[in-house]
Amino acid sequence: MKRKHYEEYRKLGLNIAYYRKERGLSQMQLADEVDISRTHMSRIENNDCAVSLDVIFSIAKALDVPVVKLFDFRQ
Repeated sequence: MKRKHYEEYRKLGLNIAYYRKERGLSQMQLADEVDISRTHMSRIENNDCAVSLDVIFSIAKALDVPVVKLFDFRQ
């Protein structure tokens, strides 16, 4: 998949997966809280799709982390 911000989406997905696992949630549990499918959650975490800010805000709320933490891209 060729996308303009490929690396940023990859890091965003990794951060979402990190905080989800830190909270002991499965993809299904987080997807249910955010009201998206487990498949969509998997695609977000695995950099297989773009994601809207509405979904990002919902994910941050469900994970109880500030949105900025999801965008804290470590090198």
